[in-house]
Amino acid sequence: MGSQEERAAARHRFDVADAVPVLLDDRGLVTCWTSAAQRLLAYGPGEVVGRPVAGLLTDKDAARVPELAERCRRDGGWAGLLTARRADGTPVPVMTRVVAAPEQDGPARWLALLSEMEQAPGWDMSRTVLEQMVARSPVGIAIMDTDLRFVWSNAALEEYGGGPPYQRLGRRLADIQPGLDAAALETQMRRVLETGVPIVGYEHLGQLRSAPYRETAHMMSFTRLEDDQGRAMGVYYTVVDVSDRHRARRRLALLDRAGRHIGRTLDVVHTAQELADVAVPGFADLVWVDLLDSVLSGGEPASGPLSHTGPVQLRRAGHRSENEDAAVGIGAVATYMAGSPPIRSLTSGRSWRAERLDPLAREWATDVLGREATFRELGLHSVMIVPVRARGVTLGITTFFRRRRKEPFDEDDLRLAEDLVSRAAVCVDNARRYTRERDAALVLQRSLLPHRLSDQDAVEVAACYRPADELTGLGGDWYDLVPLSGARVALVVGEVPGHGIDAAAAMGRLRTAVRTLAALDLRPEEVLAHLDDLVGRSARDEGAAPDTEGADSMRGVGAGCLYAVYDPVDGQCTMAAAGHPSPAVLLPDGEVTFVDLPQGPPLGVGGPPFESVELVLAEGSTLALYTDGLLARGDNGAGDADRDRLRPALERTAPSLALHSRAVVDALVPVRPRDDVVLLMARTRLLGTDQVADWDLPSDPAVVADARKGATRQLTEWGLEPLAFTTELIVSELVTNAIRHATGPIRLRLLKERTLICEVLDGGASAPHLRHPRATDEGGRGLLLVSQFAQRWGTRFAPEGKIIWAEQSLTEPEE
Repeated sequence: MGSQEERAAARHRFDVADAVPVLLDDRGLVTCWTSAAQRLLAYGPGEVVGRPVAGLLTDKDAARVPELAERCRRDGGWAGLLTARRADGTPVPVMTRVVAAPEQDGPARWLALLSEMEQAPGWDMSRTVLEQMVARSPVGIAIMDTDLRFVWSNAALEEYGGGPPYQRLGRRLADIQPGLDAAALETQMRRVLETGVPIVGYEHLGQLRSAPYRETAHMMSFTRLEDDQGRAMGVYYTVVDVSDRHRARRRLALLDRAGRHIGRTLDVVHTAQELADVAVPGFADLVWVDLLDSVLSGGEPASGPLSHTGPVQLRRAGHRSENEDAAVGIGAVATYMAGSPPIRSLTSGRSWRAERLDPLAREWATDVLGREATFRELGLHSVMIVPVRARGVTLGITTFFRRRRKEPFDEDDLRLAEDLVSRAAVCVDNARRYTRERDAALVLQRSLLPHRLSDQDAVEVAACYRPADELTGLGGDWYDLVPLSGARVALVVGEVPGHGIDAAAAMGRLRTAVRTLAALDLRPEEVLAHLDDLVGRSARDEGAAPDTEGADSMRGVGAGCLYAVYDPVDGQCTMAAAGHPSPAVLLPDGEVTFVDLPQGPPLGVGGPPFESVELVLAEGSTLALYTDGLLARGDNGAGDADRDRLRPALERTAPSLALHSRAVVDALVPVRPRDDVVLLMARTRLLGTDQVADWDLPSDPAVVADARKGATRQLTEWGLEPLAFTTELIVSELVTNAIRHATGPIRLRLLKERTLICEVLDGGASAPHLRHPRATDEGGRGLLLVSQFAQRWGTRFAPEGKIIWAEQSLTEPEE
């Protein structure tokens, strides 16, 4: 039974009402014969009942009964075309449907429904008509024998190579199409011959005879041909050209890959390299991405068309090749000749394509091989140049070459390249803008945070800063070390709400204000009080609504600050806090304690006055000042501080204080924290007894001479005789000033640190002022002389009164 007949039978309307029922048992014997069956085949009941149904069929179909019986048992039924035989021997085509007719507690029965097919449309279709159908089909069709040799093919198959049908007969695929992957196709055919399972939708890549350099895709299906006994006779296959669909799918896949891989970072060079990596090898064999120098540095390229009259230098930002060939390295200069296609594309902002390059023409870049090279030497035959344009500005060019792939670039390829480059151009421009903003932010950061902490002998210091905004590297936290008079230092840690540039700007203002207040030698609680007034007044003057986005960060309202002053003479440390966590102290024996520090309100929000606490730190103690981001836990990144997490981190030893501070931050803070983090660690030192000398003096003018002599003797012990004259002058003026204008006892102290420090303490409460006396004045020149001979001088207040101090350099005075 042919396939055309089967399809014709399937199209025939099978009306159950007109069908003739015949009942069979499980052995295929007729058990019920109706009058309708008698009319159809002219057999009486006595001639049929109890006999095999195969006796009612032609010999050819009778041989199929065992196979059909097995299919019925396996599938629960069967439908198809059979040829019955009348009582007079006349063949009758019948459409047959066999269904199960089970009986309770009885043997299996089958109901066969027969419908006469003599009047079915198409049943008598001639072989000539059928052959015309397959011969004129636009689908390529071929029949192969069991040895996979051609026995028949239609004319449409000629379009897929291999010659006309008569040249194929008796030959195999490898014989007629040597360049075809015949082995892969024959593997599919053998599988179908062995299993009988058709293969549908097999895609095979190759080349059409009409386009030998263009990759094509063929959709193929393979089906086994069988004889009446179900034995394999061969394979027939169909083939359809789906190249357009295949190329469209590859383009979509390339664009999808570009969307996933281009622009993953905000780095210009990395983004340009991602463009080159996406295009090679699936689209091109060699890609160059060349950008203007200003783009790489984050600058703004010139708007509008570019104009060049001489050689043009671009910067190679991306390069990818299938071969390890010589090329301009990433970051190196690529020099193009004036008027060359790359420069025309750069200046005009329009793409350019050449399907076939002149092999003897010179390559446009003069430094690919270190000399002028021809396209033949480089092995390049097809090219596209696409300008990298974003937001109406040309940033550079991207050049696509083909070398191994013989297929030239066409218009579809150019449109795809333009789509790829346009996507990458936006990412490149975003990276350029980010580079510019980040460079500006880094300049701001360098101007706000100390480049290095000041040199001094009071403490050994190390700091670790980790901002939450990893893109700009800026945050609202800050730290500082300010040298004070008397060899003391101020340690400062603070934080402004928010992140980014607004918080950093507010932080810079507060840090400058703290340094200015520190220069006045005020006590820590007074520094915070003045800072609180400054923030509150700034908020009132600006008049910004409290709920305005970023307003608090810009003004510093709600900022926290800890200000500590350490004196290396006696180890005394005085500190006060405004909305800031208390510091930890790592004692010399390794024990960690936390300072019981009264907490003042955050800056600018109002509240009770600030209080300070005083403690004495043993030499070698480490004071750890930190912002609350160090101990923040949870996704909210705020406040869930746990000192027990800090204690073991501080107790761990490290080779240096700098490594210790970084190890503590690494242990407590993720790489990308949700809050800015600052840790400032200061290991205390004490001045030796041989570096300090002091004298208590009565308020008597006669002691001035004794003070000068005592100071001179001390300088001699220290080996500082060259400073004796100026020191005698400073001591004389300061002691005389204290006796003349103050009350109570007087104390003179000399400190030898990085400078020579002279201090005079008296019980007065008023600060002296520098005057410029007239020539006729008899006094008023003391402090003027002190200011001339000292590097710096000033006044600070203490509980006992005020201290006037002056510092001199330990180097010899210049002649």
